[in-house]
This record gives sequence, structure tokens and C-alpha cells, in this order.
Amino acid sequence: MSEEVTEDRRAIVGDSLAVGVATGAYGISFGAVSTASGLDVLQTCALSLLVFTGASQFAMVGVIASGGTPFAGALTALLLGTRNTLYGLRLAPLLAWTGGRRLAAAHLLIDESTAMSVGRSTREGARVGFLTTGATIFVLWNLATAVGALAGEAIGDPRDYGLDAAVGAAFLALLWPRLDRPLHRAVAVLAAAVALGVVPFTTAGVPVLVAAGVALLAGVLTVRRKR
Repeated sequence: MSEEVTEDRRAIVGDSLAVGVATGAYGISFGAVSTASGLDVLQTCALSLLVFTGASQFAMVGVIASGGTPFAGALTALLLGTRNTLYGLRLAPLLAWTGGRRLAAAHLLIDESTAMSVGRSTREGARVGFLTTGATIFVLWNLATAVGALAGEAIGDPRDYGLDAAVGAAFLALLWPRLDRPLHRAVAVLAAAVALGVVPFTTAGVPVLVAAGVALLAGVLTVRRKR
């Protein structure tokens, strides 16, 4: 039994590190975009350190770059960050941390750490996936942000190297085995279709929020039907 637990832990850590490296490196793009939008290096690094949610960060600097006020940018970032509340509702009973541990874990609550913890067969596995992914991305994202902010546009956009596609591919590989029921597949297809439909009309991060809303609605309707 102990060998199975050890092997499972290693597999979780390996998958989490792969997702963490691919996502964390993309912070270079944020650093470059942020300084190009008018923020200085210190402000850019502070955003990654304190906010630490990519979609909200990109949305904020996007609003500022287009002539909006910092207050408007902050409101936009806050709106996009509300999806993390949905993640928290799901992960709080799964991880079962309290006090200071829960407060610290809340700062690592992002798309990737959630994806690497939900669906685990044990609480230990969920915690390992959450912490490994969240901590790896936090460290690499902040380091990459600093590099991007200092180097500016000289290093180019990571999207030119396919890093944004690597993140999406990693998520697809993680989620595909979990679509083992007709309901799961139907919800996934519907959420993806709705998200793609709103892409031309919304800022970065909103399609993810809308897709999460579709999944939440499907869950509520399913529970009511069972009752």
C-alpha cells in the first residue's frame, strides 16, 4: 500500500511541476506588457506578488493601457477574480485546511492549482497537487514577471514560442480522462461553446468566468433533479 501512495504522489508532483513551469514562464509576457502600459518595474512586480492571478493582472494593465484609470482597471481585475470564489467553495471542504493554512492557501487559489487538486482520490493527493502547482507557479510567475519588466520588449512575447498553447494543451490533457460520463462531456462542450462565443465581446478572463457559470448552473440543475 505504501508503494502505491508513494508512486501516486510522485505522479501528481510530476504533473503539477509540468503545468507550473509552462504557466509560470508566461509571466514574462505580463512583465513586458505591464511596463509597456505605463507601470514601472516595482508596480509590475507588486501586482504579480500581491494579486497573483494572470487574467486579472492582464485585464488591469489592459484597461490602463487603453486610457482607463487605475480604479477602473482594479474593478475589472476584481470582476475577473470572482471566479476564484467558485474554486474556493469547491476546494475548502476537499483540502480541509483551517486558520493560517487556509489563509495562505487562498493566495495560491488559481485555475491551475484548482485543476491539479480537484478529482483526486485522496485528500493528501489533492493537497499535494494544489501546493506543488500553486507554489511552483507563484515562484516562477514572480521571477518571470521581474525578467519581463526589466527586459521589456527586447525578449519578445512568449506567445511566439507557443507557451500559451502549452498551457492550454496541459489543461486539456488533465481534463480529458475526467470526461467519462455523458453529462460531463455535455457540460464541457456547452461551456466551451459559450466561452468561445463571448471571446469577441469580452476582455481576457471573462470567458473562463462565463464557462464556470455554465458548469455551476448545470450542477445546480442536476442536484435539483436528483432531489
